[in-house]
Amino acid sequence: MTNKEQIIHNYIEAYNKFDIDKMIADFDESIVFENIQNGEINMTLNGIKEFTSQAENAKEYFSARKQTITSFIQDEITAIIEIDYYAVLAIDFPNGLKAGQELNMKGRSVFQFSDDKIIKLTDMS
Repeated sequence: MTNKEQIIHNYIEAYNKFDIDKMIADFDESIVFENIQNGEINMTLNGIKEFTSQAENAKEYFSARKQTITSFIQDEITAIIEIDYYAVLAIDFPNGLKAGQELNMKGRSVFQFSDDKIIKLTDMS
């Protein structure tokens, strides 16, 4: 396993455990996070403080969540993973989703690196 692979596995494991400190352990201070749904960017976060704040808030949305890596491709600065995503909602959402409802989705995450630090993370579903 390469160092990038280990960093990503550490991130996914921490995400699944709701462990924000471990999620950001390999982030650059100026991390850029983007979330893309249906081809449109619906969230952009700049810097580790914004990411941490959003990640802390998101913990309240789910009673369980799990990302499972199904494929992994990398080059010198980028790693792309395909994931299966499972979650159980902890709260009701304005769009009609209800607490206790299960989500099952497929997605992709693109990690960009500089000196073994994640400088950009893009989640797509």
